[in-house]
This record gives sequence, structure tokens and C-alpha cells, in this order.
Amino acid sequence: MTTIGLPDNIGQLTFAVPKGRILDEALPVMARAGVEPDADFHNPKSRALAFATTRPDMRIIRVRAFDVATFVAHGAAQVGIVGSDVIEEFDYADLYAPVDLGIGLCRLSVARMASDTEEAASVSHLRVATKYPSLTRRHFEAAGVQAECVKLNGAMELAPSLGLARQIVDLVSTGTTLRENGLVETATILEISARLIVNRTALKTDRRVAALVDAFRREAEAREQKGSVSA
Repeated sequence: MTTIGLPDNIGQLTFAVPKGRILDEALPVMARAGVEPDADFHNPKSRALAFATTRPDMRIIRVRAFDVATFVAHGAAQVGIVGSDVIEEFDYADLYAPVDLGIGLCRLSVARMASDTEEAASVSHLRVATKYPSLTRRHFEAAGVQAECVKLNGAMELAPSLGLARQIVDLVSTGTTLRENGLVETATILEISARLIVNRTALKTDRRVAALVDAFRREAEAREQKGSVSA
């Protein structure tokens, strides 16, 4: 991907990536789409949050997943990668998610203690521990239940056994952590995958952003076709 024909004074693109579970899967996808961070990005001792890339017109910032959406929605970053859970939780009007990358697969689920057999629909009010209050409230409202959300950023599985909340809403991959803490899934709120996200204004005004969307779309389609052939 080149920047031939761009004005000399055009601003640098900022590409936001999330710390945590998605990043390892995202990096090879990014590389195939032409976005590669410099060596310092992979240095475990580095405390930097912004990194150069192999493109002189682009830098990468590494932040928390929820912050990726905020940076891109407000135009501080023009492009990013984040899970669809984050996109749905914030529902930013200025955020556009044009490409499903098909990585970071998991689900957002409701869980409770295995010993708790009372259905949520049988109560009118329920305390739920989660870092997804908007999605949680919408889910329970649809069932006629008022969810009082206790915001936690980790150790969600401890909340029911310690009496902090009766149920939890959290990301689930294999379900092993739930089982090891005496919890069972009762509902799936959302199937999740990582998405390429862009700022809507940047997409309209900077052709490099549109070019990135095309590059990631081609990469996702190529992987899908390869998977179909292998199957």
C-alpha cells in the first residue's frame, strides 16, 4: 500500500489495537493487510503506548479494548480493531465497522451459580456483575427484568459466590473458568468476533482509510475462501 499522490503535509494515520485476547490473532491479519508495527512493539519491557510502523504515514497505539472504540469514535485514531462486544456496548454514531475479521471468537453470556435454580424471568429486579452495563440492561429489559449492574473489570466469576451479585454477564470462550467457579451459562447475549473499525469522517475525507478497509476486506475474504477449500 502506497501513499503516492498525497500532499506532503497530510497527517499521520493512527491505528488503535487492543491489549489482551484479540491482539495475538490480529497481528498476522494486520501484516497481511500491510500494517506492521516496528520491533519495539514486540518488546515485553517496552512501556510505550505509541509505536511506529513500516509505513511512514502510520503509527499504532496499543490501549484497552474499550478505549480503542473511544479513540476511533472521537477521531483521535482513524482506524482500529476491536471486538463486536465493545462496538455494541458503546454504539457510537461516528464508529463504522465495515469488516468482520473472523478472529477473536467468543460469546457474551449470562451465568449464575449452578446451585441457583430460580429463573431470572421469575423476578422483577436482579443484581448483575458485568463490565457491559448497556448490553446487560437491554438483555434483561427484554425479559421484563430490571438489572442493577455492578461494574467490574475482572474477577467476575467471584461475584455470585461472595454475594456481590446474583448473576454475571461476561465473555465466555470454552466455559472452563465458569465451571471451575461453580457457575453455569444460562443465556447467550451476543456472538462475538473482532472487527475493523473506522471513524466515519476519516473514511469520507482520507482515501488512505478507504484503502485500508479494502485491504482488510480482501484479506478476510481470502482467509474465508481458503477455509472453505480446506473444509
